[in-house]
Amino acid sequence: MFDYKYLSVKHLKGFNNYKYSAIDTSPLSKYVMHPTWNTLVKIVPRWVAPNLLTFAGFLCMLVNVVLLTIYDYDLTASAVGAQGIPRAIFTLCGVLLFLAYHLDGIDGKQARRIGVSGPLGEMFDHGIDSYIVFLIPFCLFSVFGRDTYSIPEFRGYLVVLSVVLNFYVSHWEKYNTGILYLPWGYDLSMWVASIIFLVAGVNGPEVYKTYVYGEVTFVQALELAIHTTGLFTTLPVAVYNVYLSYKKRTGKMYPLVDALRPIWPMLIMTCLMTSWAASSDIMLRDLRAFLMLFGTLFSNIASRLIVAEMSGQCCDTISWVNIPLAIGIGLANLLPHYELAILYILTAFTICAHLHYGICVVRQMCDHFKIQCFKVPKDKRK
Repeated sequence: MFDYKYLSVKHLKGFNNYKYSAIDTSPLSKYVMHPTWNTLVKIVPRWVAPNLLTFAGFLCMLVNVVLLTIYDYDLTASAVGAQGIPRAIFTLCGVLLFLAYHLDGIDGKQARRIGVSGPLGEMFDHGIDSYIVFLIPFCLFSVFGRDTYSIPEFRGYLVVLSVVLNFYVSHWEKYNTGILYLPWGYDLSMWVASIIFLVAGVNGPEVYKTYVYGEVTFVQALELAIHTTGLFTTLPVAVYNVYLSYKKRTGKMYPLVDALRPIWPMLIMTCLMTSWAASSDIMLRDLRAFLMLFGTLFSNIASRLIVAEMSGQCCDTISWVNIPLAIGIGLANLLPHYELAILYILTAFTICAHLHYGICVVRQMCDHFKIQCFKVPKDKRK
């Protein structure tokens, strides 16, 4: 069942020659987080596999998702006049998110510490990051609720889109330059998101039912900050770095058509989902399922880009997951009475397909490199 070969021989040969290259200039990361993680990793037993730390961080986020789905499925529990979510849940979510952040920070250091760094670890780490980057706003929506102090559902979807595009743009940048330029907003966003949860845990979500300037609410100001960060920092910096890589001939030097390949699968998926959201009341009927479908599709497309960039292969122009999505949306337009059922089927199918892709790729890489994903070799434990 999980023996399907998603990776070609060229992919595997590309992984053999891969070398990790990243640049992190964030002051918060450089002067606070990395020194902290360098200390924390020393208390981690050498027999703990780096990928196990990565997966543990992902499980922390899954716990948040499950808790908030149970207590606030329709994302209204924090609205004005609603019964509300227990404050302890918000506190726990904040702690688990910050723990996931630290686990993501020390997994690579643990790998280098015990001498097991390799393409599998980076691919596993960034593949899971592509899901976590969506799950953070997915969970944060429960802090603000759906009321007059918040934003309409469609704008909430656009916020999620803006967040995940920052991640995708950074990896498109690496696809062309060979270097992962870590955006400053990553560390800051993890701190801000964790603090938002913790403050809601102490004071209740009603603390965010306020105006920060004139008629601008806290959530609207946060919305503006998120869009501004991507539009005026992440995107132009990425484009400039790609331009420099061509000018100095330090990057992959792809022809323009190949350099732009990663744009198309993401653009197609985004256009399909956005048109569905704009032409229907599907988000009003089940916002959480709609966002889960979008986030899972994004993670799959981003994971395939990560595989392409690391193996030095051209990214797919059309991702096959967009085909059932297009068919499903077409059926939903023809059969509006079954639209909600189609959403659930698409969501379940996409989650299963993404899990199958991830598990098969990891198993294939483990077989190729003759290693185990969650186990440290005996000679590296000493």
